[in-house]
Amino acid sequence: MKRSKGIDPSSVAWRKSSYSNAEGGECVEVADNLPGTVPVRDSKNPTGPVLLFGDRAWAQFVGALNA
Repeated sequence: MKRSKGIDPSSVAWRKSSYSNAEGGECVEVADNLPGTVPVRDSKNPTGPVLLFGDRAWAQFVGALNA
């Protein structure tokens, strides 16, 4: 994982978890449209920092959550 100042948050298509409530809650958003990289940000701070995960690391993380 690394922090990125090179991702323009307005240039990617962000999606929020289907478990997110209508009030916005404590959620993260991810973008799926960057090959090899999964950007993650705080939904309450869309212009804030973006964390970048490798796609394999992200898949392992999500897989562990679903186990």
